[in-house]
This record gives sequence, C-alpha cells and structure tokens, in this order.
Amino acid sequence: MKFTAAREALLKPLQAVIGVVERRQTMPILSNVLIIAREGQLSVTATDLEVELVASTEVDTQSGGEITVSGRKLLDICRAVPEGSTVSVNLSGEKLNVRAGRSRFNLATLPAAEFPVVEDIKAGQTIQVSQGALGRLIEKTHFSMAQQDVRYYLNGMLLETSANYLRAVATDGHRLALSQTALSAGLEDQQVIVPRKGVLELQRLMSGEGELNIELGSNHIRIQLDGIRFTSKLIDGRFPEYERVIPKESSNELKADRAEFKGALQRTAILSNEKYRGIRLVIRDSGVVLQAHNPEQEEAEEELEVEYSGEDIEIGFNVNYLLDALGAVEGDSVTLSVQDSNSSCLIRQPGNEDSTFVVMPMRL
Repeated sequence: MKFTAAREALLKPLQAVIGVVERRQTMPILSNVLIIAREGQLSVTATDLEVELVASTEVDTQSGGEITVSGRKLLDICRAVPEGSTVSVNLSGEKLNVRAGRSRFNLATLPAAEFPVVEDIKAGQTIQVSQGALGRLIEKTHFSMAQQDVRYYLNGMLLETSANYLRAVATDGHRLALSQTALSAGLEDQQVIVPRKGVLELQRLMSGEGELNIELGSNHIRIQLDGIRFTSKLIDGRFPEYERVIPKESSNELKADRAEFKGALQRTAILSNEKYRGIRLVIRDSGVVLQAHNPEQEEAEEELEVEYSGEDIEIGFNVNYLLDALGAVEGDSVTLSVQDSNSSCLIRQPGNEDSTFVVMPMRL
C-alpha cells in the first residue's frame, strides 16, 4: 500500500472518526483505525464495537491495500506536520512509513483482517430526513438521556417512526424530553433505542446541510452524511411507555418570558444545595416567587412577573432540569402547566406541539 495526500485531506477523515477510538482498550486493535486505499480513495474506519465511523477522502494512490494503525498517533502526526505539506504513506513489512517534508515516522501496525467491521445491517426500512430536522430532534432531547443507569434502556434515545412522523424521546426517570418532525413518506411503526455514545457522536458530526438516509435494522442504525458513514448498535430493550408519563394540560398554567425566567432561575440557583440543586416555585396570581436555600443557611429569593390563572401552588424542582428544558424551548415565551404540588410539570413553547418537556417535582 502506498499513497500521497495533502495534510488537510488526511486530517479531515481522521478527526471525523477519532471520537470513537478509546484511549484505554482491552483489545489493542480497537485503538487502531482501519485504513483502506483503493483507486484514488482512502477510507478510515474506527470502532469501539458499539459505534462505527467510516470517513472517506481522495488521495493519490500508487498501490492499494489495507492495514490498521494507531488512530491517535496518526492524527497527532498529521496535526503536527506543517500546514500545506504533502504526506506520503507507505506500508513496508509490518511498519507504516509516514513522510512529510523532512519528518519521517515508522508506525507499528496490526493486520486488517483482525479489525471488526459491520458489513450489512439488514435494514428493514430507510427514512429520508433533512440534517437540520434530525439535528433539531437530537438537540431538543439528548440532555434527558440517563447516564450509566441500571435500567440500561434509558441510557440512550428512542427513535420512533409512525406513518407520517419521526419522533425522538429521552428520559432518565426524573424528566422527559420529546420532539418530533413530520415526514411526507408513509413509514412502518418502529421503535429503536440508540445508545448514548452513538447519539452524542452523531450530534458532533451534524453539519446541518442537506438530506440524509437513516437505515434501521433489527440490531443497528446506519446514517450516511457528508462523506461519513455512521453505524451504531441498538440497545436491546423495551423503552418505557412514555406517553403515560406526559401529564394532561392543566388549568394551572403559567406563561413567562423565557429569557427572564431562565435568568431568574440561574440567579436563584447560586444558593441552592450543590448536591440536590432544589429550587422552590411559589406560584400565585400576582406572579411567581423563586426560592432557594442551602445547608449553610443561605437563602436566595426572586420575584418574577408572569401570566397565571389557577390555584396557588408551591412546588420544588431540580433547577438544572428546568434550565435544560428552557434551553431547548424556542421562541420568546414559555408555558409551564402543573396540576398540583406533587405532579409533574409540562413545559412547552406556546403554540408549538412538536416539542414537550416534562420535569418531575422534588420534595424540599
């Protein structure tokens, strides 16, 4: 195998895939990337056995071939050589020789045959959606995914298709985020759970331009975007019946300026308990009072003018959950609907049914 490429052309695919290369590996081959050079094309593949990324670039191929080499070391070399330089790569025996200007590097390799790749995912259905729409679904829900929960099916995001929409749902048991986008094509009803790492990696790769195809198999999801092929295993589990968690609209509805409400929460949260992050909302006709206190007997209080019609309610929440939901709401105003002091709070942008956020109360 022998090829030459501009430093920048080699750097781009390496940077695209390096996110899934773990630093500490139980299997040495997984800290490597698979390099395949054929007829003017170079593909670079990285995997952690859960998520696989393949990125391609054009190179000048003298002779084709395939080999695996340390992903981080090759990336560091490409970053370190001067901008605009030409990098020549040549496989000699079991070593990969990399040259750029007056620099020479000999890297250890492992055989390409040992590298685990996902060939065919046996896609059941393919969904066409714009990058902007999928990016928005992830943006509005990813923060509600659980982290290392024993209920492993919560450590990811549910993607659900039905006849005319694609919906993303994430919950960690204390809050829930749901967002959906309308699709023109009629689709089969299907639910898949994409693991947390796959969701975050996909979010990093999104550029927001153009259309993409989402292929859904029984065990994998595959998405092709901008010269990068993303494949992730799916979580084998049953997602909770999330629609039962979403409270019905209540007559106790508060409407506030989103930026003002967010600012008031951030200021009051400064003196909340650092561990539990609890904040109390005292909601009355005259407005809402935000209160926080901590074990050092310090207190914060702020009054906020809001539109409210309903009963007087005192309710506690984790302030981080409220701030995450407010950050995902678009528009200038936000509505909070709550039944009573023991019920979950429904957060929405007025007039927008596509995104819904639910936050459970906490006892203070």
